[in-house]
Amino acid sequence: MTGSPNTAAQGLRPDVLKARRIVVKVGSSSLTTAVGGLDSDRVDALVDVLARTRATGTEIVLVSSGAIAAGLAPLGLAERPQDLAGQQAAACVGQGLLVARYTASFARYGLRVGQVLLTADDIGRRAQYRNAYRALTKVLSMGAVPIVNENDTVATSEIRFGDNDRLAALVSHLVRADLLVLLSDIDGLYDGDPRRPGAQRLKDVYGQQDLADVELGGAGSGVGTGGMKTKVEAARIATGAGVPVVLTAARHAADALAGRETGTLFHRTGDRNSDHLLWLEHASSPRGTVQLTADAVNALVQGRGALPATGVTRVAGQFVAGDPVELLDEEGRVVARGLASLAFQELSLLRGRSGREVVHQDDLVLLPAAARAWPPSQLRRQVSVRVLPAREFAARDAGGPGF
Repeated sequence: MTGSPNTAAQGLRPDVLKARRIVVKVGSSSLTTAVGGLDSDRVDALVDVLARTRATGTEIVLVSSGAIAAGLAPLGLAERPQDLAGQQAAACVGQGLLVARYTASFARYGLRVGQVLLTADDIGRRAQYRNAYRALTKVLSMGAVPIVNENDTVATSEIRFGDNDRLAALVSHLVRADLLVLLSDIDGLYDGDPRRPGAQRLKDVYGQQDLADVELGGAGSGVGTGGMKTKVEAARIATGAGVPVVLTAARHAADALAGRETGTLFHRTGDRNSDHLLWLEHASSPRGTVQLTADAVNALVQGRGALPATGVTRVAGQFVAGDPVELLDEEGRVVARGLASLAFQELSLLRGRSGREVVHQDDLVLLPAAARAWPPSQLRRQVSVRVLPAREFAARDAGGPGF
């Protein structure tokens, strides 16, 4: 199914109709009962929609929350544990139940599923990234449906994505998806609390300017970790990397995947960019800070080559070469994030008096606050840099993409 000149007049979304590979993320509240435990009817209803979409020749990658929630009732827990060990235990029990239920449900359509558990490390490190890419693309090429979840059983606070909305955004870039669909218990983004009279649903979001007057809520349901803030942030990550996003309720999944105007469509705001820079901006955990002189900040923002140690005034943290670090201005505000070329001890000795490279210009990304503070003509390449053309991605397919 492809878009036609009349699709807009028919109330259909061309970006959705053209999508041949779609990442669908579903939240815990859309799969479980209020007290925890999987709701088989809800799982089957979602699979019915995905299987029908799959039958049109569209590839589906499902990012599914619900492992921790599915483990609550079997373990006799009345609510989601607050401690990490309790969450890991619930995930250990619930993940098997979740995948078993998906396996049985997709089997009704003769479809196989494959489980893929990821941590942020798997997106951020070259070897793990390549392996995740190869595994996902191979599963898709063999006609199966990948079921992706964060590896809650082993993930720690240092290597967590934080929520599956962010994971879904990064996976949509990882598998080079044409569309990301975020399914929740709310039917779109509203300009205020949707329970309040007069709140209006936003049908389209073209950029940050459309969100200026929007009030975003906090945490979502009692069995999940997300909320509207995490979904909007996920949409910003995906659209900035060239992937449009539809946000709607799980009960409207069929309409969303058919291209009908349900929920909120976040239009792409950027082009597909380098994988390690996407991770660096959105998924990395900085291991230290490097404070810079005003001249060094100016050179950094304007893209005048690599950052030398002569522009460094202060170093903090414990990091080695290759670790992510935050780059600060003279007032201590974060300007950018980069991969350190020198270890903490060496940089501490060389700061202010050496031309040695601190961060290579290809391993550097300006953060949004810094980008907004400078005219576009003076920015090195805006926030997400090092855009790779489609032919370069295609050339790498045989061996998997690199950093």
